[in-house]
Amino acid sequence: MKRKVAFVLSGCGVKDGTEIHEAVSALIALDRAGYDIIFTAPDIEQTSVVDHCSEKPESETRNALVESARIARGDIKSLTELSPDEYDAVVFPGGFGAALTLCSFAKDGPECSVNPEVSKLIDEALENGKPIAAMCIAPVILARIIPGVRLTIGSHPETADAINSMGAVHVNCPVNDSVVDRERKIVTTPAYMLASGPAEVFEGAVSMVEKLGELF
Repeated sequence: MKRKVAFVLSGCGVKDGTEIHEAVSALIALDRAGYDIIFTAPDIEQTSVVDHCSEKPESETRNALVESARIARGDIKSLTELSPDEYDAVVFPGGFGAALTLCSFAKDGPECSVNPEVSKLIDEALENGKPIAAMCIAPVILARIIPGVRLTIGSHPETADAINSMGAVHVNCPVNDSVVDRERKIVTTPAYMLASGPAEVFEGAVSMVEKLGELF
């Protein structure tokens, strides 16, 4: 029987939602490894909306679940509808939505808060020994929730310092690799925190998925 992954999205687009290259890279790596994907996102307004041509903020509001459905090809459910018995692992691709909507790191840094539905999902996964993977900036969510967790965002010094100040342990990591915390069943990869293009993102995603499989 195929293992199932709760794939947590935060919108659609690097500046205000899920980074699409990272999402697709992780999806291909997971699919090749034989996982089934359950797309999910919080049914809430995005914290911000950005014009991806001008990179300027826009005044309109967008719903994270509705926007995430673009990546999921419409097959998505709200985090509130997701039951712990539906999935075997959790994966967070990156993008600023992870640091804006799933948590408030982009605004509050080490003092950030995590969306309650996201926090509940992570707590349930930890309680049931289910592996969690995160890419790019998304590991800051885990740093806020899981004391002492070993993880990476690559080598960005300010973000690494913020992670350490939250009580996590940052480990520098090359773009094509990933860092594993075997005790807590966490694996993270730098993706576009370091990557110069989608090929490097995909290499890191493959490493992340391979190590995720070792945590069951």
